Amino acid sequence: MTKPPQSPPAPAANAMWGGRFTAGPDAIMQAINASIGFDRRLYAQDIQGSRAHAAMLAATGILTNKDAEAIGEGLLTVLSEIEAGTFRFRADLEDIHMNVEARLKELIGEPAGRLHTARSRNDQVAVDFRLWVRDQCDAAITGIEGLMRAFLAQADAGADWVMPGFTHLQTAQPVTWGHHMLAYVEMLSRDRSRFADARARMNECPLGAAALAGTSFPIDRHATAAALGFARPTANSLDSVSDRDFALEFLSAAGICAMHLSRFAEELVIWSSAQFRFVRLSDRWTTGSSIMPQKKNPDAAELLRAKLGRILGATVALFTVMKGLPLTYSKDMQEDKEQVFDAADTLMLALAAMTGMVGDMTANRDSLAAAAASGFSTATDLADWLVRALGLPFREAHHVTGTLVARAEALGIDLPGLTLAQMQAVHPGITEGVFTVLGVDNSVASRTSYGGTAPSQVRRQIARWKEVLA
Repeated sequence: MTKPPQSPPAPAANAMWGGRFTAGPDAIMQAINASIGFDRRLYAQDIQGSRAHAAMLAATGILTNKDAEAIGEGLLTVLSEIEAGTFRFRADLEDIHMNVEARLKELIGEPAGRLHTARSRNDQVAVDFRLWVRDQCDAAITGIEGLMRAFLAQADAGADWVMPGFTHLQTAQPVTWGHHMLAYVEMLSRDRSRFADARARMNECPLGAAALAGTSFPIDRHATAAALGFARPTANSLDSVSDRDFALEFLSAAGICAMHLSRFAEELVIWSSAQFRFVRLSDRWTTGSSIMPQKKNPDAAELLRAKLGRILGATVALFTVMKGLPLTYSKDMQEDKEQVFDAADTLMLALAAMTGMVGDMTANRDSLAAAAASGFSTATDLADWLVRALGLPFREAHHVTGTLVARAEALGIDLPGLTLAQMQAVHPGITEGVFTVLGVDNSVASRTSYGGTAPSQVRRQIARWKEVLA
């Protein structure tokens, strides 16, 4: 006799969700719901927050000292297991919080179940993630300062080396290598301040907001905030569990910083080409060609130029997640972490690689100087001299200089190659004194306004930055 088809066994009830659910999740639901594959990176922050929470519960009499001590010691054991690589992460436990708690229960038994008193996974993940992003701000600041020092060393070595300054990638006026390097020090200093500002704003502790409304237990949120190094607890429980501004600020600061790195990477690609030969990159940061034996490709710079896309993508992704969410917590917010993790990894790799390239690159002083003297780069100096020496209105001086540039270009020479007679044919008032401003060294030496390219100003700024970064 044929047996009737058997129904598949019902999934077991989910222990995490208690009595509300009689069956476990579908396999696909479990796959989309679980975050342990990526939020395991929060393990140190999760354990740090749980230990502070347990200590506060004991201090306020909500938990016995005995239970709090067992929880604290048990959490340290879990931490050591994770760091040793012996901890078994389970997808059926969804996230880092439940994985840690489940292992804690195996280690210490019943007291583990008391740890979750007066908190929710909503405020738990909010504090874990905020702690992690705060750590990344500190790491970014350290990485940026290292790169600033690398640029500063380049500036110090070539404070008076002349090179062309460009607008529209056309030769504009001569500047100094040191001045160009210091431009990136300034950019990076703004990046550093953005991360510092973001860190200060995020330095409030959401732990104790519970699910969304706070808790009826007599907790001490100021104590947990202080224990975790926060300046204060957050002031609104609804905002506490729904805020991801701190992550968006981190991503925004990372994007601007990566954009600055990308700009210099673009310059390295151009400068290291055979047409420019402004710099030579070491073998550590270049690759060859599989078919063209002469090639030395600036692949590290090119890859850095592309890394900004990942960070900008992460920023847009998180903005998109957050833009339509009502208060307070929605499961959409589980999608906040992978993007931030990837952006942080990308930024730190980019900072380290750029620091290595800047430290290793060698500027070709002769090529820089030759390029600085080409393209009529001292035309503005000539116009300024006509204003100072002859009293011409600047617009007239501009016209006279343009005419002289056209004459020199027609003759295939640069401005210093014109004779005095040729210049006087355009304006009879021009004297021999004009030749004192046409050399590139004279040009850069004259730019003594604060923040200018004159070597005296460059060395002043170098000294200032050495003091700041000491």
